[in-house]
Amino acid sequence: MKILGLIGYPLTHSFSQKYFTEKYEKEGLTDYSYELFSLKSIEEFTDLVKNQDIKGLNVTIPYKEQVIPYLNSLDQSASIIGAVNVIKFVNGEKIGFNSDCFGFKISLQRLIPENFKSNALILGTGGASKAVQFTLDELKIPYHLVSRKPEKGLTYEDLKDDPTIMKESHLIINTTPLGTVPNVYEKPDLPYQLLSSAYYLHDLVYNPSETAFMKAGLQQGAKVKNGYEMLVEQANKAWE
Repeated sequence: MKILGLIGYPLTHSFSQKYFTEKYEKEGLTDYSYELFSLKSIEEFTDLVKNQDIKGLNVTIPYKEQVIPYLNSLDQSASIIGAVNVIKFVNGEKIGFNSDCFGFKISLQRLIPENFKSNALILGTGGASKAVQFTLDELKIPYHLVSRKPEKGLTYEDLKDDPTIMKESHLIINTTPLGTVPNVYEKPDLPYQLLSSAYYLHDLVYNPSETAFMKAGLQQGAKVKNGYEMLVEQANKAWE
């Protein structure tokens, strides 16, 4: 049996397992299985990959950056981004790829107008954030990083103290896990009263389908989108 799977922690639910298992069935691949590997620390990765049946892995929070030292090489986009969410095993070599940027770009372009002219705010600075930064650089959309840690970018307090930043940033992307089931009432600490119909909110969270972040945007007339389409498109690329 050839094994593909997902590493992360905790793995309370998995879109990937259902998606790839259904792919196997559609493709008639009866000798493949998709497993969940909940690793309490990235150090457990070394023992995991000694299993010769593993042919590829997806990577999720919190290991998209931590896994890189354990790989033999990176695809160009993964190298630039500094985060990996797909690992391909070839002749004993472990090669890292990033399909998040591919999936996010497709999803974002279906949300914002073709002639979008404004700054963006990226909430969060982890592995998913890096893929978003890569995509916005490609699309030539200027952005600010927003973090709870002042050394990593603007803080949420900065946005409250200086309304100009929000008023000049009509695209807001949440790359944090805030609002994910079961913590559905959590949302980034933004001055939502400044939003209007001129704003676009993209939440990388997909469960629930309408997050507290999205609801707060909708109440102000903003256009919103969750992370499901990005997830599907990055999975299609990962399968490829």
